[in-house]
Amino acid sequence: MATNDTFTSAGLRTPGAAAIAGLLFSFLLLATFVLLRISVPPDPQEPGSWLRANSGAVELAMNLVPFAGIAFLWFIGVLRDRLGQLEDRFFATVFFGSGLLFLGTLFLASATTGGIIIAFAAKPEQLIGSATYHFARAAAYAMMNIYVVKMACVFMITTSTIALYTAIAPRWLAILGYVLAVLLLFGSSFVSWSFAVFPAWILLLSISILVDNWRRSAARSP
Repeated sequence: MATNDTFTSAGLRTPGAAAIAGLLFSFLLLATFVLLRISVPPDPQEPGSWLRANSGAVELAMNLVPFAGIAFLWFIGVLRDRLGQLEDRFFATVFFGSGLLFLGTLFLASATTGGIIIAFAAKPEQLIGSATYHFARAAAYAMMNIYVVKMACVFMITTSTIALYTAIAPRWLAILGYVLAVLLLFGSSFVSWSFAVFPAWILLLSISILVDNWRRSAARSP
């Protein structure tokens, strides 16, 4: 009983290394986007010739996505830990919900792309140019370019708003989040590398959190 009481009174504490989750997410997602961008043509109506030459790179990218998702969940936990008692129910709901929807649509798009690769490995000649391929390719394209991007924008806008009101991040970083979210929201269809905006902003936010944690630790030390 004494051991249980001690554990309860101590409570759970956020691991110091949890702030690195944002860095891991950024690097993994950037690597995924780069592999996809150089391996898969941007035109969703292409017949599937990339499967013969670049399926290995795409498969590697799909295997990175689950680890990026795990890191992103930890990153959300880090942000909520920094908010603490300042967390507002409305913004917390939109913040947490958009983060989960971002991951859900990202996983769906990755699973669809992975299904294309598995089907190609089983029956390559029948898949290329087929109606099944075009449907799966169009579905993955729509999920990535519409739903994943829009949820990333909502997450950036909500997080930036929370940062402005609670000062959990520098003001300039919150304003930058607004600007990049608007650019991503309306310009993702015109700029092929626009997907890099979201993980790049998360990278800056994570570095800011790590620097702030280091300063607080240095201030507490004698």
